[in-house]
Amino acid sequence: MTVKKQLRNLAELIDTRAEERGSAAFMLNAHNAAELSFQQLRDETQKLRENLDAIGLQPGDKVSVYMPNGPLPAILLLAIMASGLVVNPVNLLSQPSQLVHVLGHSDTRLVFTSKEHLPTLTQALNQLDRAVTVVVCDPESMHVPLVGPLLGSTDSARSGSLMAHQIQPDEPALIMYTSGTTGVPKGVLLSHANLLANANSTTDAHQLSESDRVMVSLPLYHINALVVALITPLFHGGSLVMAAKFSAKTFWADVCQFQCTWINVVPTIIAYLLNDEAGAGGRDLSRLKFCRSASAALAPEHHRAFEARFGLGIIETMGLTETAAPSFSNPLDAAQRRVGSVGRPTGALGAVMDIDGRFLPTGERGEIVLQGPNVMLGYYKDPVRTKESFTTDGWLRTGDIGFQDADGFFFVTGRSKELIIKGGENIAPREIDEAVLKHPKVLDAAAVGVPHPEYGQEIAVYLVMRDGAEFDAADLRRHCLAELGNYKCPSRFVLMDELPRGPSGKLQRLRLLDQPA
Repeated sequence: MTVKKQLRNLAELIDTRAEERGSAAFMLNAHNAAELSFQQLRDETQKLRENLDAIGLQPGDKVSVYMPNGPLPAILLLAIMASGLVVNPVNLLSQPSQLVHVLGHSDTRLVFTSKEHLPTLTQALNQLDRAVTVVVCDPESMHVPLVGPLLGSTDSARSGSLMAHQIQPDEPALIMYTSGTTGVPKGVLLSHANLLANANSTTDAHQLSESDRVMVSLPLYHINALVVALITPLFHGGSLVMAAKFSAKTFWADVCQFQCTWINVVPTIIAYLLNDEAGAGGRDLSRLKFCRSASAALAPEHHRAFEARFGLGIIETMGLTETAAPSFSNPLDAAQRRVGSVGRPTGALGAVMDIDGRFLPTGERGEIVLQGPNVMLGYYKDPVRTKESFTTDGWLRTGDIGFQDADGFFFVTGRSKELIIKGGENIAPREIDEAVLKHPKVLDAAAVGVPHPEYGQEIAVYLVMRDGAEFDAADLRRHCLAELGNYKCPSRFVLMDELPRGPSGKLQRLRLLDQPA
C-alpha cells in the first residue's frame, strides 16, 4: 500500500482507510475476539461527531477520557480528535490533587468514564467551580454512547459547527498531561500534524504494512500506546489487538492466538516476561518480526536475555510526550542495532548541546535536543514553561543527558531534570518529599530516582530525622504506603546528617545522585 502522506488530519485518515480497507479488521478485542472494521470506525466517528455537534460542543473544545483500556476508549480517542475537538486522556494513576488540576486546567466540557472510576471522578469534579458533563460507559463496547445535554452554560453565539469545520493540520488534537518536577502536571498540546508525522515515521522505521498487527497492552493514556499502537496501525492500514491490561500469564497466548506480527512494550514488561517461569510455553513465535521497547532505557542484560530466551529481536526506541512519542529508533535490520542505544533520530533532527546551548561533537556528553514536525505546539496555558523547554533557536530540550557516536546512534546516560520515571510513569519528586515530611519524626527529605533493573528507576528518599528521633525504615514505609500508595512508595530510605543545599538554601537534588543509596 502507498501511504498517503498528504493526509491533513485524523478525520481524513479515518475516512481514507475506511474507503481503502472497508470491512477489514482494524481492532480486535483480546477478551472476546470481537472485531471492529475500518468502516465501523468511520461510522462510530460520524455518530459521535453528529451527537457532540448537536449538544453544542464547538471546534477546539476539550473532551476527556478517564477509562481503562478497551475497544471503546480507543474509538473515543480517535473519534473525538477526528471531530475537531481536543481529546484529553486522563492517567488512571493520577493522585486526587493531580486529577482535580487536570480536569480544571484542561477546561474539559465532557468526560467519558467507566462505572468503576466514577466515584473518584465525581469526587474530583465536585472540587471544580464549573459543571462538567459525565458519560458512564462500558470499555468493552464497540459503539459510542449517546451523549445527552451538556451541563453548564453553552455559548449562544457559536463559533462554529463541528459538522462544517475543516480541521487544519496545525490545530490541537490532543492534550496529554505529564508530571513536572513541582508535581503540577503540564498539558502537552499536540497537533494533528504532530500525530500524523510520528505515525508516518514509525511506519517507515519499522516498515509496517497492511499485513502487520500489534499487541496493545500498554495504557492508552500514555503517548506511546496512543500514537505507536493505535494511530500508527490506522496510518499504515494494519490492525491491533486491544488488551485490558498487561498480564504475563496471557500475553504470549494472546499474541499467538491473534497472529500479531510485532509487540510494543516497555522495559518493565520485558522484565516481567523474563521473570515468568512459564514463558512462551513452547508457543510458536515465528510470526513475530520484532519487539519494540520504549518509554525508558532498557538494561543491556535484559535486552540480551530476552532475545536469547524468546528468539525475538528487540528494537529499542525513545520518545517524549512532547514529541508525540518516538523520536529515536534502532534500525529494523538486527545486524545494525546497537544494544544500549536508543537508536538514530526518526522523523526528527537530534543533537547534543552543552549548558550554554553550543552543539557538542561526537562522543561528548550534554543534553539531547530535538527539532522536527513531531515536536509539540507547547504547554497549554503555560507560555513560561513552554519557552523554558526550547532553546533560543527552537530546539526542544529533552532533559536527557547523553552522547552521539560516530555512526549517529544516541546513548542516554542520565537525566538533567529531577523527574523520576518508574516503569514509564512520571513521578514528581516534590510529591514524595511532601508525603515523607508529614511523618512527625522527619525534619527534611528529598526523593530522587535511582536505577532499577525492571522499572528503569525506583524511588529513593534521603532524609534528616528530627533531634532525638529514631530512624525506622519499616515505620517510614508504612507511612508512605498510606500517603502515596504502593506504586509511589519509596523503596529505599537513606539517613543523612543534612541535605545538600546551595547558597540560597535551595535543595540541590541532583547532587544526591552522587551519594550511596
